[in-house]
Amino acid sequence: MSYTQHPSAIVDDGAQIGEGSRIWHFVHVCAGARIGKGVSLGQNVFVGNKVVIGDGCKIQNNVSVYDNVTLEDGVFCGPSMVFTNVYNPRALIERKSEYRATLIRKGATLGANCTIVCGTTVGEYAFVGAGAVVNKDIPSFALMVGVPARQIGWMSRFGERLSLPLQGSGMAVCEHTQERYELKDGICSLSH
Repeated sequence: MSYTQHPSAIVDDGAQIGEGSRIWHFVHVCAGARIGKGVSLGQNVFVGNKVVIGDGCKIQNNVSVYDNVTLEDGVFCGPSMVFTNVYNPRALIERKSEYRATLIRKGATLGANCTIVCGTTVGEYAFVGAGAVVNKDIPSFALMVGVPARQIGWMSRFGERLSLPLQGSGMAVCEHTQERYELKDGICSLSH
C-alpha cells in the first residue's frame, strides 16, 4: 500500500488512491472513487463512487464528498463544509438520475461550514469564506462570503487579499510571492 490508512477507515475494493495519501479515523472511501497523490482525508470523511479528487487536496474532518463532485489539484475543504448533488431533494422521491456535477478548480479554498450547492463551478484559487452558501458559479481568484455568497474581493494564489477593485480594471502584486495580478473586464488573472 503506497498510502497510509488508519485501521478504523474503510476503503472499498476498487478505489484508486494515490501515493503518499493519508486516510484518517472513520473515513469511508467508496469503490469508484479516484483519489490523487498526497491527499489528506481527515476524520469522518466520506468519499462517494463518482468522485475525483486531485493531487495535494486537503479535506478536513466531517466532510462528505458526494457523487458527481470533482476536486482539481490543491483544493482545501474546511471542517464540516458541505457538498450536495441533488438540487431539490425529497426523501420519498428518488433523484439519483438528476445528480448535478460540481467542479472545484485548482487551488480553491472552501472555508469551514460553507455549503456548495450542486451544479456550480468554483474557479481556480477562489476563496469561499466560512459559513458561506455558494449557489452560482464563482470566478477564479474571487473572495466570497455570506448567504447567499457574494463577492467582496480578490485573493492571490498565496491566499492573501489583493488590493483590486471588484469591477473595472487594475493591477496588484502579492507581497509574499511578487506575482502580479491583472483585473480586466471582471476577470482576474496572473499577469505574465
